[in-house]
Amino acid sequence: MTENNNTTLKNYPDVMDINQVSRFLGVSTKTGYAIVRSGKIAYLKVGRSYRIPKSSLKRYMKTANTN
Repeated sequence: MTENNNTTLKNYPDVMDINQVSRFLGVSTKTGYAIVRSGKIAYLKVGRSYRIPKSSLKRYMKTANTN
């Protein structure tokens, strides 16, 4: 994860919805759902919505940068 991404991530809440995650990653909401559903990012399901802890997104970013 680059310092720029880390700084930008500070502007987001500790638990994000799929729209916020997609915006941060620079992908469409449809792609954001696909990434989350694939298990690449750990999430919580609250009712019908996905909640993604910031720590899960940080882990995903680290693994994405090492591949």
